[in-house]
Amino acid sequence: MKITIPAPALRNTLVLTTMLAAAGAASAHDGGGSDHPPDPLAKSVMNVRRATAAFQDVEAAKAAGYAQFLDCTADSAGAMGVHYLNGTLVDTTMADPLHPEALTYEPQADGSLKLVGVEYIVFQDSWDAANAQPPTLFGHPFHLVRSPNRYGVPSFYELHFWVWRANKLGLFADWNPDVRCPTAAAN
Repeated sequence: MKITIPAPALRNTLVLTTMLAAAGAASAHDGGGSDHPPDPLAKSVMNVRRATAAFQDVEAAKAAGYAQFLDCTADSAGAMGVHYLNGTLVDTTMADPLHPEALTYEPQADGSLKLVGVEYIVFQDSWDAANAQPPTLFGHPFHLVRSPNRYGVPSFYELHFWVWRANKLGLFADWNPDVRCPTAAAN
């Protein structure tokens, strides 16, 4: 029997699908055969994927109000990709899981962009004025990015969610070692 290793994009999709299926199967099995709800995180991944599926086409993202904010962002831990930001969504004081403030794309060799993740962003001043604790989403705390910062914006809370590209550092890590930026564009 000959085994063929799938292309990187297909392999990443298969890894993510396998991880989600295993998480769902593990949470649904209690040894007694009764039905349990699926793993909440796996369900969240699927809901966010469904909500952002149209944005695999960057032109659809632009039509929905997203615009490029940064070139491809990378460091020694990996990359985040090219950020497309929806300014209308950033101006809110709440992060909506199905309407991420930013989409992250990986540049491809042919010049196209591949959707790899989403990012939730809330400005610190707005959030802190109404809340005693930093924001959380999917049971995970946001990271605080203080000002001054390389983005030239006021202090903000952010949470990456790698729903379109598997990340061995975790679903909520800032950097993904499997995302690449062209060397000249990385900042």
